[in-house]
This record gives sequence, C-alpha cells and structure tokens, in this order.
Amino acid sequence: MTTVTISIPESLRAFVDHQLADNGFGNVSEYFRTLLRDAQAKENDARLQTLLLEGLTSGKDIPVTKEFWSVLKTEAAQIAKKHRSRKEAGIL
Repeated sequence: MTTVTISIPESLRAFVDHQLADNGFGNVSEYFRTLLRDAQAKENDARLQTLLLEGLTSGKDIPVTKEFWSVLKTEAAQIAKKHRSRKEAGIL
C-alpha cells in the first residue's frame, strides 16, 4: 500500500472528523479510500454512458424483441455477478 500525505485547512479536517464519527469510518484513510472509490465509480459510469450513447447513435438498428430483452438480462446478470465477485475479492 502506498502512503499519500495531504494538507487540508482546519475546517475540512473538522468535516472529516465529523464524517468519521457519524458514518462509522475506522480512520481517515478508510474515509478517503471510500471517496476515491466513489469518484472512480462515477467516472466509470460516465464512460459507460458515453459508450451507450455512441452505440445508440451508431446507426445500427437492433430489433428490440422479447428475445433481445432475455439475452440482455442474462448478460447483465453475468456481468453483475462477475463485478460482485471482484468487489468481494477486493479487486475493485
């Protein structure tokens, strides 16, 4: 694990201390790791949205049938399962 040192004004330190006390974080590092993971997830979501919009505007028509939704649901469940496994293993 790498150590990073940051400087923050006292008002932000008080805010961090408040977050630690109110939200059950064990220490400052745990709190900041959570903030970074949330920022990373937000960036990933934005990238996914961009890719989805690119797909929608690509001009390729895909017939939306019951079979389409069935396949999509199965694939989404597989991706979610893989994501949960990686998250539980601490990879994400």
